[in-house]
Amino acid sequence: MSGTKSAARRPDVSLPSHIYRRLFETRRLSLDLAAPLSPEDMTVQAMPDASPTKWHLAHTTWFFETFILTPYLPDYGIFDEAFGFCFNSYYEAVGARQPRAYRGLLTRPTSEQVFAYRAHVDEALDRLLSGPAADAVSGLIEVGINHEQQHQELLLTDILALFAANPLRPAYLSVARNLPTVSATEMRWIDYAGGIHDVGATGDTFAWDNEEPRHAALIRPFRLADRLVTNSEWLQFMQDGGYRTAAHWLADGWTLVQSEGWRSPLYWEGSGSVWHEMSLNGLLPLDLAAPVSHVSYYEADAYARWSGKRLPTEFEWEIASAGQPVTGNDLSTRALRPVAAARTAGAGPQQLFGDVWEWTQSAYLPYPGYAPAEGALGEYNGKFMVGQHVLRGASCVTPSGHARATYRNFFHPQQRWQFTGVRLASEID
Repeated sequence: MSGTKSAARRPDVSLPSHIYRRLFETRRLSLDLAAPLSPEDMTVQAMPDASPTKWHLAHTTWFFETFILTPYLPDYGIFDEAFGFCFNSYYEAVGARQPRAYRGLLTRPTSEQVFAYRAHVDEALDRLLSGPAADAVSGLIEVGINHEQQHQELLLTDILALFAANPLRPAYLSVARNLPTVSATEMRWIDYAGGIHDVGATGDTFAWDNEEPRHAALIRPFRLADRLVTNSEWLQFMQDGGYRTAAHWLADGWTLVQSEGWRSPLYWEGSGSVWHEMSLNGLLPLDLAAPVSHVSYYEADAYARWSGKRLPTEFEWEIASAGQPVTGNDLSTRALRPVAAARTAGAGPQQLFGDVWEWTQSAYLPYPGYAPAEGALGEYNGKFMVGQHVLRGASCVTPSGHARATYRNFFHPQQRWQFTGVRLASEID
């Protein structure tokens, strides 16, 4: 790996103390998130898109071992040679791996062995970063931190998928943080001027390679909703036959509605006007004022068509978020579910960086002039730039400090197990 570009671009600097601190805070947070779970909880895989908690804990550890410790710490001893096959995700350049759909079959190694693996790697990371190689790995440490933060969010969404499939409907945490009761505010619209706007990462802070290069985009004047679509509004869509009216749907989406029997967002249970929603706090009465969540791109697009609006493009979203504080209902609030917007006087768009990731109508494609990083880490983003859509913002389980205005999340249009929701846009007449 020496001499290669990483999947992130950042200035060449020595490893600052705050990065060292963030590394081990991030490593501890993963263990804290797993603490409420039993060994059985950590082993099972809910579906092919999800992964077991144990796998997330081991994979993020394998990442540091493979891309940082092995090439940069001369006396490092591999914890277990077999773990490379078990916990590689998709890096073809690194070697063969356990198929994604069968990660739940890894009853061995045990959870205890995975925890021992993490301790082994953390001790080696501390030795590495206390030595002369610290400067050389600063960029890779940033990659590892952000990579583990991604898996912390996945860990929670995958546990929700697992517990939702359990007939006992267990709670990840049985006592929710005491949330204030907030009524949904009237949706307002904010107008934005068209023109040529610079979009993408500036290069002076951490960013994934898919956020670069920064470039000019021609934008027509547009209008953006000041908040997310709520459960109450989605219920109106359902009651108006939204899931039964083909005219609202893209063809592939309508096929899924019929073949999968979709009639509500994922994790909703009920009928008529009485609904509950499975959450990380267990099965709860549906909060009508909270943002709708766990909807696919197809559902988001159908709702927008039904409402006479559309989804924003990713660049419209980025322009609207420029200058806005990167704060919101993320993992740091410990709400663990989307909450209603609390509008403040004179505020711009609400809920940009929290609650739910927001579908855009933009296909996940490379920016003009994009080139993937060299080496195995070049597989991180570039090879997935087909058949997926960009989401912007953050969710209620995104780790604090992980979000930014240029961040490009991406999923397939049929996927809805993540905390994904809807913000409407329209043209300016």
